[in-house]
Amino acid sequence: MRSDRLIGLPRWLKQTVVIAVDLVLGIAATWLAFSLRIDGMHVPHGNEWIPYWFGPLLALPIFIHFGLYRAIFRYTDLAAIKQILKAVAVYAAIYTAVVLAFYIPPNPRSIGILQPFILSAFIVGVRMFARFWLLASTIDPRLRVLRRRLLIVGTGDEAVQLANALKGSPEYLQIGFLTNDSQLIGRNMTGYRVFALDELRKIIENYEVSDLVIALGSGNQGMRRQIIEGCQGLPVHIQTAGLTLDSEHSSIRELDIDDLLGRHHIPPNVELLNLKNHQKVVLVTGAGGSIGSELCRQILATHPSRLVLFENNEFALYMLHHELQQKVSAFYSEVELSPVLGDVRDAHRLREVFKAVKPNTVYHAAAYKHVPLVELNPFEGIRNNFLGTRICAQVANEEGVDDFVLISTDKAVRPTNIMGASKRLAELALQALAAEPGTTTRFSMVRFGNVLGSSGSVVPLFRRQIAKLGPVTITDPEVTRFFMTIPEAAQLVIQAGAMAKGGDVFVLDMGEPIRIVDLAKRMITLAGYTVKEPGRDNGDIEIKVTGLRPGEKLYEELLIGNDPKPTEHPRIMKANEKSISKAELDQEVEALQNILRTRDVPELKNLLLRLVDGYQPEIEAFDALAEMRKPGISTPISK
Repeated sequence: MRSDRLIGLPRWLKQTVVIAVDLVLGIAATWLAFSLRIDGMHVPHGNEWIPYWFGPLLALPIFIHFGLYRAIFRYTDLAAIKQILKAVAVYAAIYTAVVLAFYIPPNPRSIGILQPFILSAFIVGVRMFARFWLLASTIDPRLRVLRRRLLIVGTGDEAVQLANALKGSPEYLQIGFLTNDSQLIGRNMTGYRVFALDELRKIIENYEVSDLVIALGSGNQGMRRQIIEGCQGLPVHIQTAGLTLDSEHSSIRELDIDDLLGRHHIPPNVELLNLKNHQKVVLVTGAGGSIGSELCRQILATHPSRLVLFENNEFALYMLHHELQQKVSAFYSEVELSPVLGDVRDAHRLREVFKAVKPNTVYHAAAYKHVPLVELNPFEGIRNNFLGTRICAQVANEEGVDDFVLISTDKAVRPTNIMGASKRLAELALQALAAEPGTTTRFSMVRFGNVLGSSGSVVPLFRRQIAKLGPVTITDPEVTRFFMTIPEAAQLVIQAGAMAKGGDVFVLDMGEPIRIVDLAKRMITLAGYTVKEPGRDNGDIEIKVTGLRPGEKLYEELLIGNDPKPTEHPRIMKANEKSISKAELDQEVEALQNILRTRDVPELKNLLLRLVDGYQPEIEAFDALAEMRKPGISTPISK
């Protein structure tokens, strides 16, 4: 039987096969023990048959008890062998005791010692043989059972460490190294040939390379992208090498999100990072969220005197506090870390906290951000994103906070959904406060697009779908989005806030918008698969279009007005946006409070059309709670 067919058998059938093999091994061990004892070929007669059936029948329940039939042969390791030896030791003790206690002539007593010894060698030997046979066999690539043919890009220390770590690996068969160093091309390193980098495609095709690992370090982004682009159309899984936690050995991991985006990393301006945070009391609202938690990590590295984690989700706050507390203990012992449960809509709680800790800088990341969910719950979205921001900003101004930075979104620009409209209202609230005479707090807003790697990001979703061999789901082939990594976004938010004069709307340079379908295809290709084209049988993974969800747009923008101004940072621009006065906004807030009490959706929509420049709802707004009261009506989040 071929190894792939054997691996593909049902679990119960494979266990039955193993039990049958062990029974045969038990009989064979008994025969060999007899043959060695009489120094010749043994042919059993009469009572000599008793050890033949007694041994296997005794071994079976003992082996089951020790879990020998729950193990997977191709992953047999030292721990599994120890478990086998324990089981055989128990079996040997019982078998020997029975043979010696109940002597049945003409069976020699030495069988009680010889048979268990031989059986243990058989059991371990068969399992180790099966391990190497199964791992060495090449089967259907969709099952991803390896040995995979590996090529390492790079000849530096990281590449050599990786090659040494993988020597003798049952998972990878190493082909060699790739380099553009002419002095090394054609030579051998650690027993493997060094090939020329400009022959990349030819080597991948000729040697049937399945896995390419880039081991060039973080300072060679240009070459990394050149290699990734050079492998387009080839069925090769591209990964990267990185040092493990002990910093001594390299490991293989998936490509960084930066590699997927093709963005060039610009080192942060350390002076701007420290300006509003170093030796200051810093408070982050929504600290447990994707952006909030990364802001806390970046701020901690600037050595504030106190970092206040303000969050209304108990579990998210616990996890973040636990993570940061370990960093404080190891590296930032001078920083006081304060986890605070609270809601940004609760003015009393905010005043209580602000009076107690006296923050110098506030980063307001608390918001409902999931577009379809906010679309189904418009009143809660407005309460949290707009009124919560307004209350938090007013308390900050009353309590003498120096700087207040709002984390905004590109969806606030000509929004087609409630979430985007609520964030634009939040921006208007800060702009109005900043323009008031007597305002001492510097209010600023930082607007950017999607962040990759967060819990709601498409990248982890696509990776999970690719791991299951699809389908990879997208909402529409024409959808484009601006993308940025969470760490880069957090760094730029801090640097933008440091440049604020009051009422500033900063816009982060997100690069060129990326079609989601192109990102999906890129990830499928980099994973070593091919895209299954519509109407064709070829290809590994299908891309399935599900349709736009409530409130989603095809394209996102970053500016409402025109003529953005550059700043001292090349990735941060300053927008020139229209605003309204605090008096006008206060009047509209009174009307909004009535709308929230009556849950009048049409009136809410009219207010947003009045206040939010460019608001163009693409679907009829409705309240999910009201719809639930109607029999037979469901409110799906996605199609």
